Amino acid sequence: HLTAIAEACLTHGINLAWHQMVSRFGYPEGASDENKRFGVIGYGKLGGFELGYGSDLDIVFVHECDSMAPTAGPKPIDSRQFYLKLAQRIMHLFTTRTLSGELYEIDTRLRPSGLSGLLAIHIETFEDYQETEAWTWEHQALVRSRLVAGDTTLAARFDEIKGKILARRRDSQSLRDDIVQMRQKMHDNLSKEREEQFDLKQSRGGIADIEFIGQYLVLAHSHRYPELVTFPDNVRIFEQALKLGLLSHGDAESLINTYLLYRAYYHKASLNHDEKLVPVQQVAASRNKVLELWQRYLSEN
Repeated sequence: HLTAIAEACLTHGINLAWHQMVSRFGYPEGASDENKRFGVIGYGKLGGFELGYGSDLDIVFVHECDSMAPTAGPKPIDSRQFYLKLAQRIMHLFTTRTLSGELYEIDTRLRPSGLSGLLAIHIETFEDYQETEAWTWEHQALVRSRLVAGDTTLAARFDEIKGKILARRRDSQSLRDDIVQMRQKMHDNLSKEREEQFDLKQSRGGIADIEFIGQYLVLAHSHRYPELVTFPDNVRIFEQALKLGLLSHGDAESLINTYLLYRAYYHKASLNHDEKLVPVQQVAASRNKVLELWQRYLSEN
């Protein structure tokens, strides 16, 4: 429900920004109110239908504009520049501080080339980057992504690109090494655990470990089982892996139940404005099971 609210806000925000832009600059080449040729890719919790209270939105803006022709309006600009300004306008609507606070915090660092990249990119540029330049961690992020707002043709093209990238055959050991190194880096830099206090997301055996196991399963096996890329959320990834025989019933049940338990604690902490920490003993059995599964799937030779 929290994710559905965010998607509704994004759709409405796009429409507001679009009409403000069109009234000033006119329509970009080949676009109309019905087919803006523009969309928003959601990553992380937004992409995975798992937003929490206070979550920011990890998004990337994409478009299908192939023309540099001027817009047809009172202040014509390059059609591609229109989409950059449109993305900036959407960001402004979402992040302007009002008496009620900000609508959502927006994080666009997952776009190609990160903060140095264009704010709104052509969908084919997105594909080229994923094919030739993206790191393993960026493909991990792609596992939990989907087009959350925009035109249906753009959504279909994004799904096609995502399926092709994730279904690439990868060397299992190199993949494990990359994922293990990234997870260790996250733990070292982001964990807020203290003595006898378990960081729900970043402690070893926590949410991030569970998510990484799911991402490994998708990246390692999608070339044989393309249905693994169907769902971007952790629960259905594990359910699909169970159906395909990649997880035992007990392992899938442990990962799903532990993930939902951690998220329940996380929601409660967010609503109470508390740190995302719980006593270690409160989750010891769940943590130990996740650590056991991590060793089994990501530390085997």
